[in-house]
Amino acid sequence: MAKITAAEVNKLRKTTGAGMMDCKKALVEADGDFEKAIEILRKKGQKVAAKRADRDSSEGAAIAKVNADNSQGVVISLNCETDFVAKNDTFVTLANDLADLALNYDGKDAFLAADFNGMSVAEKLTEQTGVIGEKIEIGSFESLSAPFVGSYIHAGNKIATLVGLSANVDGADVAAKDVAMQAAAMNPVALNEEGVDQSTIDKEIEIAKDQLRQEGKPEEMLENIAKGKLKRFFKDNTLVNQAFIKDNKQSVAQYVKSVDSSLEVTGFKRVALG
Repeated sequence: MAKITAAEVNKLRKTTGAGMMDCKKALVEADGDFEKAIEILRKKGQKVAAKRADRDSSEGAAIAKVNADNSQGVVISLNCETDFVAKNDTFVTLANDLADLALNYDGKDAFLAADFNGMSVAEKLTEQTGVIGEKIEIGSFESLSAPFVGSYIHAGNKIATLVGLSANVDGADVAAKDVAMQAAAMNPVALNEEGVDQSTIDKEIEIAKDQLRQEGKPEEMLENIAKGKLKRFFKDNTLVNQAFIKDNKQSVAQYVKSVDSSLEVTGFKRVALG
């Protein structure tokens, strides 16, 4: 039987993130073969993943990243089962490393198949499920392109947002971050009125009509009053029409135009956990 040294155990631990005892056991089982030991740890991860497939993984870390020229951004969530794991420095580091890689891909499937230090992202998640003992998966994957993209991550990595602006002008970085903070705090349903789907509009009109009926308003008046209430819904729930949280005397659209008269918000993405 091969003699397993502390240096070999430490090398395997650094490569896989697995615990010292798990690494030692894997090297013993592999008779000192490093690659075989990695495979043994991966198989352990697959077994743990199979056992925990039906577990709820609503905790985790939401991370937003933007490329060097601020033209492309991505926001992902690395999900786990408990807040204890979500706050672990190693877990948050992994989430950030994965988000850096995700910047190079347009969709979740391509990202999961991408190479991550010699294995696919999907394989890495399975491996980490074995290492951590919890279900680990990519929950959300959202990307955004614009002439200028900014990002914001709320304290604790529970909410991460991206915001696209129509031009890379002086002050775009501050404006994009301010609006990204707005999207994180106020959770808009869409960018503007046009972005609200018809089923949501129909539901809001029906809710408004029901409230008006209960107040005893005549049936022939309901449609017009409900439309007025719908305008209020758009003001409260669409990003560019919301009151700007740093100065509620102006809307988000007006704030952006105060930075540059031609500037507009072109899109946003928001991922939240817990």
